Amino acid sequence: MALHRPNAPPSRNGVGASCVVLPAGPWARVIDFLPQRFPGVSADTWLQRLHAGDVIDDQGQILKADAPYRAGQRLYYFRALVAEPRIPFEATVLWQDAHLLVVDKAHFLPVVPSGKYLQETVLIRLKNTLGLDALSPIHRIDRDTAGLVLFSKQVVSRGAYQELFRTRQVDKTYECIAPWNADLVWPIVRQSRIVPSDHFMQQTEVPGVPNALTHITPIEVLGPLARYALRPVTGQRHQLRVHMAALGLPLVGDGMYPTLTPEGHADYCNPLQLLAKSIAFTDPISGERRQFESAQKLKGLATVLKETAVQPP
Repeated sequence: MALHRPNAPPSRNGVGASCVVLPAGPWARVIDFLPQRFPGVSADTWLQRLHAGDVIDDQGQILKADAPYRAGQRLYYFRALVAEPRIPFEATVLWQDAHLLVVDKAHFLPVVPSGKYLQETVLIRLKNTLGLDALSPIHRIDRDTAGLVLFSKQVVSRGAYQELFRTRQVDKTYECIAPWNADLVWPIVRQSRIVPSDHFMQQTEVPGVPNALTHITPIEVLGPLARYALRPVTGQRHQLRVHMAALGLPLVGDGMYPTLTPEGHADYCNPLQLLAKSIAFTDPISGERRQFESAQKLKGLATVLKETAVQPP
């Protein structure tokens, strides 16, 4: 759910302002606080933002470089990336009405800005292309995952669509390619408790009351590999990747589970073999049944076998 941000400034180039509320503390100036609150951003960068008019208070006043620190004050700031390389993949609008927009995205495209991705995200591209400043994702899929994402076009109806996901009224089906294990009893219903791992990029299973549930069914087998249909009932972060890896069936192309590999340049020839294939629900505004299918495709099993130099028996 979006946070309430009173008097937020208009977005710039499709990018909304980030927000921070100043806590009580010993800082004399805003510039003394910001590098400590955001250690990944240098004091010089914050000075540049202040000089450029990119830090604004909740009264719409642009803060100067020597602005005094006032506990409780709400600040808005715009971030920018010095060099953001173009991601050479697209997202296609499959359907839209006055309230909802359905997008089919390629692998490697982030849905929303984070880290080193800002303009090269589905959300910001769509805002700039369609002129829809209120556009917001109702749910998200990983940058590495291809397939369907739903966006809300109006604040007034956004909560009704978010409620569908909160109350598990959305039927989602994913497809993936992963190792095959004939010794497991199929189909599998995987239930577990998933929580953040010691590394911020990963999740992990721990003992306790399950908070994640996935139905896993093989739909095609070729030698040591299989294509699976995955139906998540819940929506924990990285749920499908975690559940498959925990079964000893890590997804082909997964550089995060079970082992986190160093981040480098994206290997566009080796996408994660995970696809948000279909989504269905009853529209809370019109009452009509909606169902959408992705036109994206995973690699064929024979292709994956050839690329990994593993031959079927």
